[in-house]
Amino acid sequence: KDSISDFATNLIKTYLCEYTQEFALKHLRPEDRGRFQVERARFNYQTESWETVPFELPSFRGDYVLLTPKDLLTKEETWINRADLAERLQDVADSIPDGPLRAQVNNYLLKAMLEQDRREKSNKKSEKEARMEMASRLIDAHPEILDYYIKLKEESGRGAKEFSTRKIDESEQLYVKQILEFVACDLAGTEFYRNPGLTHDEAMRRVLFLKHVIEDRDGYRIFYLKGNPIGTEEDLQILFLLTWFATPFDVNREVNNGRGPVDFKISHGKRDKSLVEFKLARNTKLRRNLEKQTQIYERSNGTKESIKVIIYFDDSERERVKSILKEMKLEDDRNIVLIDACSHNKPSGSNA
Repeated sequence: KDSISDFATNLIKTYLCEYTQEFALKHLRPEDRGRFQVERARFNYQTESWETVPFELPSFRGDYVLLTPKDLLTKEETWINRADLAERLQDVADSIPDGPLRAQVNNYLLKAMLEQDRREKSNKKSEKEARMEMASRLIDAHPEILDYYIKLKEESGRGAKEFSTRKIDESEQLYVKQILEFVACDLAGTEFYRNPGLTHDEAMRRVLFLKHVIEDRDGYRIFYLKGNPIGTEEDLQILFLLTWFATPFDVNREVNNGRGPVDFKISHGKRDKSLVEFKLARNTKLRRNLEKQTQIYERSNGTKESIKVIIYFDDSERERVKSILKEMKLEDDRNIVLIDACSHNKPSGSNA
């Protein structure tokens, strides 16, 4: 997704600069914008070279900011992607007008599914991994399959816009409206933005304050969209990142120092570093993560300070987490914080 995003941004850079400049001149104060020389902003077809072009753009900490029209955004994978192809192999096969090729592909799929059934019994690979492997082998054997898949997706292109619009509306509700309400009602005017101490103490203080707000001040509502709890750890990470507004600490997300990306690395100089990992209680790899993952991250980032935050949304998830912690003798570990984000056990004061 990052590669496609970078490619698309470079491809439409002139449009984004012009769009942002129009917005900045219309809505921003002169002191909030600046004149910037934007490199590779336009391609000159006569000289066959990229040109640097000046634009009046929003200014933040000495650099310019580019804005994106909301209808160009998407939160998920691109409409045409490998995982979707793997899921829709049979649909693609059925859409092939070439009879002999369609028969070959269907024969291949039949054999592959039988092989997948045998592998599932031996538990060697997950269904998703098996499907991806099946798609790769099919494309190697019949690369023209890609053309039929792309055509199938193009014919249902209206669905791409509808799907993207729905996801963007959900993101706006969660990350703009609900997070602003959360900050205004529960964090503003508190000690949440006071001067910090050590990174571990500050991270723990923010985690515990969030726990208090979520469990005792109806902050759990921010984790729900249309009555359903947030389904990914990524959403929880973004919300936590937003609480570090205006901090002197260096707060980095998904830092990878060679042994996989840690959710958060909070630094103050070279020696004071702490890690924070967020996990959903329903995560099937929770036990393994608690056993090995954090220790690996600590070694690769040169610190022994880390906090594990586990969020659960119902009673069964809570009991599962507590059982795992008990078996691992981690019930009293001060660096493991459980957050109750259930919606059913938080009655109003008048009904308590």
